[in-house]
Amino acid sequence: MVKEKRMYTAEAAEKIGISRATLLRWFAQGKIAEVARDVRGWRVYTEEDIDRISNYANRIDAPEVTRSQR
Repeated sequence: MVKEKRMYTAEAAEKIGISRATLLRWFAQGKIAEVARDVRGWRVYTEEDIDRISNYANRIDAPEVTRSQR
């Protein structure tokens, strides 16, 4: 059995392409679902978590298309 790579908040934020503060703010505001925590209470991210949060980040970062751009 292969153990899945897990990462903590700073590494996850960097991989997603957002700041650590933004990632934590999204959790606090309930914009994204919580992830698992380790025995210390630190958030631990799986690749599935990264994909889910990346999809959210890409959705809100996408530029709006105006009529003149169509």
